[in-house]
Formats: sequence, structure tokens, C-alpha cells
Amino acid sequence: MTQGSRKVVKGPQFFELHTKFEELYTDLLTKVDDVAERILTLGHQPAHVYSDYVSLAVIGEDKDVRDGEACVRGVLKGYQTLIELQREVLALASDADDEGTAAQAGDYIREQEKTVWMLNAYLG
Repeated sequence: MTQGSRKVVKGPQFFELHTKFEELYTDLLTKVDDVAERILTLGHQPAHVYSDYVSLAVIGEDKDVRDGEACVRGVLKGYQTLIELQREVLALASDADDEGTAAQAGDYIREQEKTVWMLNAYLG
């Protein structure tokens, strides 16, 4: 993987984790676009510049992590936080009778709970 805020794995787990991390961040980028479209559908303006994302971020970045298991632990922690936030969105959407947003959040939670289970299984 490239350097920066992404994990840079070295060692015997490189190939399998590189492929998995690429799959995860590609999926999350698609979800960011889907959420932005949902926000626009509801008549609002989504955050759309990097500095906004940085100032709003709840999940911190891991820096200089090279060990495969440490990378997986960091990704796992990020997903656990993300699911907590999505549950808040789900509750707010349900309270507002916003079935579309609730359905989207519910779908994401279900998918990402499976990812958390798989990451935990990987860690043993």
C-alpha cells in the first residue's frame, strides 16, 4: 500500500493484507459517495473538501504502522467506531421517519459487522 494515512504492511502478510486493505478502502470510498448522494437527495450539502473531512473525523489515523497484525487492529478499531456512528445515524433516521437513510445505514452496519467479525477471526 502507499504511504500516508493508509497502512503500509511489510513482511510475510504483505500480499494478503495489501489485497484486503485495497478491497476495504475501495468499498468505503463507494460508501462515501453513496452517503453524499443521500445527503444531496435530502436537499443538503455534504462535506466535499479534504480539510472538512479532517476537521470532522472521529477515527484517528495510524502512522508508521508496518506490522500486519497492528494494521489489522487499527482497521478493526476504525470499523468498530464507524459502526457506532452508523448506529447513531440509524437511530436519528428512524426517529425522523427517514426510511431511505435508515435502510442505507442498516445495510452498511450489517456489512461492516461481518467485516469486524472477519478481522477478529484473522487476529485469532
